[in-house]
Amino acid sequence: MPPPGLSESYGALPAAQAPDSFRSIAVSEQGSWRRRLLGFIGPGYLVAVGYMDPGNWATDLAGGAAFAYSLLWVVLLASLMATLLQILSARLGIVTGMDLAQACRRHYAPRSVFAQWILCELAICAADLAEVIGTAIALNLLFGLPLKWGVALTVLDVLLVLWFQRRHFRYLEATVMALLVVVFVCFAVTLILAQPDWAAVARGFVPQAQGLADPHRLYLAIGIIGATVMPHNLYLHSSTVQTRRYSLTPRGRRNACGFAAIDVVLALLLAFCVNAAILITAAAVFHFSGHQALAEIQQAHLLLTPLLGTSIASFLFALALLASGQSSTLTATLAGQIVMEGYLEWKLPAWARRLITRLIAIVPALFVTAWFGERGTAQLLIFSQVFLSLQLPFAIIPLVRFTSAPAIMGEFANHQAITLLAWLVAGIVIVMNLMMLATLLNLL
Repeated sequence: MPPPGLSESYGALPAAQAPDSFRSIAVSEQGSWRRRLLGFIGPGYLVAVGYMDPGNWATDLAGGAAFAYSLLWVVLLASLMATLLQILSARLGIVTGMDLAQACRRHYAPRSVFAQWILCELAICAADLAEVIGTAIALNLLFGLPLKWGVALTVLDVLLVLWFQRRHFRYLEATVMALLVVVFVCFAVTLILAQPDWAAVARGFVPQAQGLADPHRLYLAIGIIGATVMPHNLYLHSSTVQTRRYSLTPRGRRNACGFAAIDVVLALLLAFCVNAAILITAAAVFHFSGHQALAEIQQAHLLLTPLLGTSIASFLFALALLASGQSSTLTATLAGQIVMEGYLEWKLPAWARRLITRLIAIVPALFVTAWFGERGTAQLLIFSQVFLSLQLPFAIIPLVRFTSAPAIMGEFANHQAITLLAWLVAGIVIVMNLMMLATLLNLL
């Protein structure tokens, strides 16, 4: 039996969020397995962007510098949780033809829908805030541009999004994938230069739950999860998988779900490698050289050259940060559009949607950079990721309910083991959030 309040929708295919891209990419039904897979590669990398954005940098750098390799298991746990949730998100979109926002609008009461929309918009603004600050920091490191001017210049990202909106959806996917490759290569080289203790790295992947009794360690662990499992990515992915023109038969949907799952695993494996590399580099370079209190991205950039003995490390660090911020900014607008149209059925031009989201993020970023400087931006980055984690249950719970309901998913409803595992993920997020809130309240 489906959960209370859920109605039948299996097989429904409502109007798409973006008519110019909905089912616009043909995928091969014949030919080799590899050729068919290539048609589905792309949406997973769009969501992978959110798993290695500047918010991740802040939490991973702080975690590695303060606690060496001991939080690597949190990075791994968060990546595994994200992989499961993104696969469920893709299945929801492929099977029902609805993204998560549309499904919520269809199956929940109007007041609940409005509240969920507000929370999701706040989460998108928090993610965008991280991208604004990250891009501004990268411009400062590469070109010496003052932070406040870098924040203001991020408004021009609207023009970049507009250009992509007028092009084929594959152009957007290809550009994002290219930027992710830049990030990966930059950190691969930096990691080699850092020469970490690989035995200690391996031990860092062993769970150390007792260490979370430390309030600062717990705060950073929550921040890592919030930065890794991005709530708006669940909405984004359930929509972008519908850009593929797969067969609407049960077999066609089953094949699409399988290929989409492979796309997710490959993309998030790349994101996991980048996140782990950031934390490992921070631990190897900063923790063991007496810089455990490092909190600013700018400080990390400044210290890389003298500590590693080469300026190429600092340059690659800043270049990767810029590529990370720009790739993230491309997907944030798309997610905002999907959420607004799915929950409220409001349609705004791409430039208007992007401008509104970016201006909301710019106001606190400008205030913090003007009054508190570099340390303020670092703290704001980490806080934005903690806020994202607090919003996660409001996206995860509906997703698990919908994908577990036979009335909605038909024969594609989650098996009992998958349902239990998904609820376990939701429970872990909720419990860790409650622990963090209790810790913060005790500190007040």
